[in-house]
This record gives sequence, C-alpha cells and structure tokens, in this order.
Amino acid sequence: MWIGWIEFDVLLGDVHSLKEKRSVIRPLIADLSRRTEAAAAEVGANDLHRRTAIGLSVVGAEIAHVRDVLDRAERMLAEEHPEVTLLATRRGLHSSED
Repeated sequence: MWIGWIEFDVLLGDVHSLKEKRSVIRPLIADLSRRTEAAAAEVGANDLHRRTAIGLSVVGAEIAHVRDVLDRAERMLAEEHPEVTLLATRRGLHSSED
C-alpha cells in the first residue's frame, strides 16, 4: 500500500476577509477532492486572509497511481484556478512497509 500527500502554499486573489476566503477555498477544495477522488482540506494559515495551505492525500496499491493523482492535483491547481496563485508545494510518499 502507498500513501501520498501534497501540501500547497496558496496566495489568494482579491480577498479582504475570512468570509471571502472561505468562499474561494470551499469550492476549490471540493473541486480538488471531486476530480482527484482524494481527501483534501485546508491545513494551514487559517487566520490569514490572503494565504492558505491546502493538503491532499491519497492511498493506492501502486505508487504510479498515487504519483499520478498528486501530479494531476498540482497541475489542476496551477493551471485551472486563476483565482489563486500556487506559491510552493511539498509532497511525500510512504509505503506501508516503511
């Protein structure tokens, strides 16, 4: 079994309140989760208006599938969501035998 995770450091566009931030983040997380069939959540920078950290995790039998899902999520966030700027990513892969 392979477990993969990726964390996105994201700069939001014209956001001036936490309420506006939620209105941008919720649909983004739902889209990531729905289209990659992985678990996604806001995982950091909760008290900042224009920054957030989004985490996504996936479990699979083959490492190639796990890498593909993580790569697809990164491409999707960077290319298909102009309302945010992807500043950095961190990722990890772990085997159940580690």
